[in-house]
Amino acid sequence: MLNSLKDNLSSEEKILIISKKITFFYIFTFLSVVPAFHAQSSWNQIKNGATSDLVAVYFTSAERGFVAGDKGYLAQTTDGGRTWARQLLNADEDINEIYFRNDKNGYVVAGKKMFLTNDGGRSWREIKIYDPKSFRTAAPEFLSVRFADKKRGLIVGSLLNKNDEVIDSLVMRTDDGGETWWRVMVPSKLELFHLVFAGSSRGWIVGDKGLILTTRDGGLSWQKQTSGVDKTLYNVDFRDSEEGYVVGGKGTILRTENGGETWELVKTNFPNTFLRVDFADNKNGWIVGYGGTILRSGDKGKTWIKQESNTKEHLYGLFMMKKYGWAVGAKGLIVEYQK
Repeated sequence: MLNSLKDNLSSEEKILIISKKITFFYIFTFLSVVPAFHAQSSWNQIKNGATSDLVAVYFTSAERGFVAGDKGYLAQTTDGGRTWARQLLNADEDINEIYFRNDKNGYVVAGKKMFLTNDGGRSWREIKIYDPKSFRTAAPEFLSVRFADKKRGLIVGSLLNKNDEVIDSLVMRTDDGGETWWRVMVPSKLELFHLVFAGSSRGWIVGDKGLILTTRDGGLSWQKQTSGVDKTLYNVDFRDSEEGYVVGGKGTILRTENGGETWELVKTNFPNTFLRVDFADNKNGWIVGYGGTILRSGDKGKTWIKQESNTKEHLYGLFMMKKYGWAVGAKGLIVEYQK
């Protein structure tokens, strides 16, 4: 019946119908594209008065957050980054990491020192991690701290000789929330850069020359995993005990879907060194690194696209949530992610 009606139309009527269909198609396409265009996310620079390099960033809520970096610099915001107030620590060494295990209990790692807060960062006190006599002439340098639960945590880094050369890996453990620490031996002497836990038992450490270590007992013992690369690995993020991501030197991106039993090298066209990776949920993740590079993935890290950071300065720190995100870098740079 429909075909018969079409056959009875004049040539002019057929042309008019086709023209209307084409017009409707373009209008529909335009309306479909416009919302997507306006929904594009962006990164905007924030001023806080810092001039030294910022290495770490952590937010406990959309309003309260911290940035830290060279020579013991630590600053806090309570209004979502509009204003920042410096916090003074008894530290002149570079702060390498800020980490909170909940809204109140947080840790700052600064070279040989670590500071603890029990009131959400309003005040900080230094914790004694080690006895200087324990390492003889070597000096520890701590880079990362994480907790498996309320009491059990680890801090990782390396031991340095008088020439600041790495001579051994270093892992320290606490069973009382950070008040006291003792050393855990690991099957490596390479520098360790970052640590993450997924639950109370599973954990991973990444380090120099493609090193990946894993634990299944909350950090009491560690075993090597095969990364398949020899580049320095700077950062690791696991969403659960199976899905994880690692980034490192010269554009290295690794992903796993089986807890690191096997690691897949993700190939991209971005050769810059990557320093941080952070997934806000099971699908959406970000990477930052040298030259102001920011990459985003929406498919569990299988593919990555570049986002405009509006800077060429190195980005050293990253913190991402579903509704907001922050990155920090050289010369006091702070950039805020907005959807």
